[in-house]
Amino acid sequence: MASVAKDGKGWRILFVAPDGKRKTLRLGRVDKKTAESIRVHVEALLASRISGLPVQQATATWLNTIGEALKEKLAKAGLIDSAATAKLGSYLEAYLATRTATYAPATRIVWGHTIRNLCDFFGRECRLADITPEKAEAFRQYLMGQGLADTTINKRLQFARMFFAHAQRMGLIQGNPFGFVTHRAGDPSGRRVYVSVEDTLRLIENAPNVWWRLLIALARFGGLRIPSEAFSLRWADVNWADGRIVVSSPKTASKGKPYRVIPMFPLLKPYLEEAWDATLPGAEYVFPEEYRRRAQGPAGWINCNLRTTFEKIIRRAGLEPWPRLWHNLRASCESDLAQAFPLAVVTKWLGNTPSIALRHYVDPTDAAYQVALQWRPKTKVDSNRVQPDTTGVQTNSGTESGTRVAQNTAQQAPARGCKIENFESQSLFNCDIMQRPASRNLLVQHNLAERTGFEPARG
Repeated sequence: MASVAKDGKGWRILFVAPDGKRKTLRLGRVDKKTAESIRVHVEALLASRISGLPVQQATATWLNTIGEALKEKLAKAGLIDSAATAKLGSYLEAYLATRTATYAPATRIVWGHTIRNLCDFFGRECRLADITPEKAEAFRQYLMGQGLADTTINKRLQFARMFFAHAQRMGLIQGNPFGFVTHRAGDPSGRRVYVSVEDTLRLIENAPNVWWRLLIALARFGGLRIPSEAFSLRWADVNWADGRIVVSSPKTASKGKPYRVIPMFPLLKPYLEEAWDATLPGAEYVFPEEYRRRAQGPAGWINCNLRTTFEKIIRRAGLEPWPRLWHNLRASCESDLAQAFPLAVVTKWLGNTPSIALRHYVDPTDAAYQVALQWRPKTKVDSNRVQPDTTGVQTNSGTESGTRVAQNTAQQAPARGCKIENFESQSLFNCDIMQRPASRNLLVQHNLAERTGFEPARG
């Protein structure tokens, strides 16, 4: 793509620009090894211009270390934007355009909100070099004046730092003006609501059809993201024999986690079986194509509007809509699982990290509070023997007072033919830290190791 040549004035690099014109980058009197090194980076810059992809990390680092004279030569050759003339609007548009192939449409839409704010505040023709840390702080104040939530302001400042960090790597600015501009995120627990199993069953009873019943069950009893993971689910991903489900995850695919595997939880299984019986022969996806087609637009699943119908179902069930309707169903599932299994296992199943789970998903359940009323730590006298315990929590030593010991018995999962009315007394998982509920909202859990049910046959 580029070659090195020498004449009476020193070494030069010859290449064909993206517009088809032959160009020359004169390096002056440098040694051949230096010229060859520059040629490698010129080829990387040229490939980035042609493909629209980000510059390789090694070349981006090199650009940040070279002198201004060489930068100007690269800018004149059209390989980089000139630091003196780079404008905010054109730079941000180019940044967004070069990430079309590597980031989901929903991600680029969210970035677009920050780009719009930056252009509205600074102006599209503002030079990148003219944006100072003081002006960046003024931008934070501007966002606060827009009435945005604290978490939204925090995220948009993160994106602004990312945009300008890239401009710094490209040599367009000397420093990142947003490097130390931060905003405290809001408390996510303020919008978290625990949706009990009993209330979920009431929602399912009032759902209009088998597909809505399954959608609610996948969110609350399987912890799937709605709509992306539910509408990406294929029948080939459902392993009836082993009681496992492979969940494709569009959200985490770009991070090297295209899927995860979850157990076929007892409260989820009957709704999958019901959907299997209602599926036409030869169907690839669990949900009918008409649902998937209506849910996916040009910007991906982000255009899917499930809220209106779901709110009608909630009110029909005699409940009031809660914040973040689908997210809180998934969060309630994770809160229940966290009472029974190690958090590392739970986050593997639900596709997040322990830190994210603790901040955004997991809360103590009512059952945990009830058990705590009868719990006490082990004493030194009791350290070498197991004390009788009526709470269902057993401990072996003072240092292991919080360890849960598996119970020896577990309820049988409901048979395939059971309908919704048979689930009111059923539990979701077999959890030793939870007692069998004596009143509403206490979740007891099934043993995931039991093998009940069989591979359904089409009717």
